[in-house]
Amino acid sequence: MSAGATSVGASTLEDFRTSVRSWCRDHIPADWRRAQTDVHDDEFVRFQKSWFQELRGAGFAVPHWPEEWGGGMSVAEQVVLYQELAAHDAPRLVLPFVSIHHAASTLLAAGTDEQRNRHLPAILDGEIWCQGFSEPGAGSDMAALATSARKDGDVYIVNGQKLWASGALYADRCLLLARTDPDAPKRKGISYFLMDMRTPGVEVRPIRQATGEAHFCEIFLNDVAIPATNLVGPENEGWRVAQETLGAERGMTMLELTERLSHGGFRLLVDLCTRPGPDGTTPLDDTRVADRLATLEIELTGLRALVTDFVAADRPGPADASIVKLYYSELLQRMTDFGTEIAGLAAHTDLRKPQSSGWESGAWMLDFIGSWEWTIPGGTSEIQRTIIGERGLGLPREPTGHR
Repeated sequence: MSAGATSVGASTLEDFRTSVRSWCRDHIPADWRRAQTDVHDDEFVRFQKSWFQELRGAGFAVPHWPEEWGGGMSVAEQVVLYQELAAHDAPRLVLPFVSIHHAASTLLAAGTDEQRNRHLPAILDGEIWCQGFSEPGAGSDMAALATSARKDGDVYIVNGQKLWASGALYADRCLLLARTDPDAPKRKGISYFLMDMRTPGVEVRPIRQATGEAHFCEIFLNDVAIPATNLVGPENEGWRVAQETLGAERGMTMLELTERLSHGGFRLLVDLCTRPGPDGTTPLDDTRVADRLATLEIELTGLRALVTDFVAADRPGPADASIVKLYYSELLQRMTDFGTEIAGLAAHTDLRKPQSSGWESGAWMLDFIGSWEWTIPGGTSEIQRTIIGERGLGLPREPTGHR
């Protein structure tokens, strides 16, 4: 779903960087971190939607979309954009994340013209989406999902439960997987739906996390009627369609997240390591700290190159998205773990962070706990390694019996 990889001249790219820097200085709220700390959910939603429209007005909200839908930036321009947003400590689009990446990539790759024309403009106007894939008995083994969808005239009647649905409490619509053929092999009887979260029979319950947040939710579905026109792709072919969604989660989204980790997270880590203590020394005076910091910088450089090559490729390899996702998520863990170690006991009592920040807010203990989230969604690290081994290296598949 990446925008065209049209080459951009160096002078043109520098002009673009200058314009983005100027925009950032004029439009990024100076006090957004304070304003987004300990705020009510309503204020968080209001701020996120307002910030999205601010970015949209500048053409920065969906640079990875095709030009006809409001995007069209080259990969080089997107790199510059995310570098500058991170360098200027811009708020992150937490709430629209699934909408502009997962929902859009699915609609563009597998949706009908009617579905695209209906939902892509709505996303640009602020429609929020969540993802209903995982279930209590089908997390990493997503093909084991049990939520059922039974065709009844021009609707499907859906019953079941979804788990770990990020932002579902605020969502208008949901990307939903359900089993339409219980007798088919696991991956053959699944269909993909677009569900209105206001439909009777949909109940959302937030899950309190270790960080104190309730970003994840359960979704209970009791005789929920979904119009047949909301089926994406052919019936029973939802597994194939879902790969477009998961590909976005493991791929294009990594460009922004990598730049934020490099320009935001690493900068905070350097500040922490160079902050003088009571005796006038800094953590960086310890050669072991300096070595680890240098190692992380090298790893970040490698990640940025890997991601840039991936999103610019005309035909990414079958395991490339998994390589990027695995590398990013585990590097995020190592960085936040290191930050927690250097920050010491003080980090354990810092229990507040801005809701509109990323996974590298500088509240190191909360960031470290939150980093474990990234080794799970879009496929756990174990799943990514299996994909890399089987699809990338051509190793024999595990004899699981349901492939």
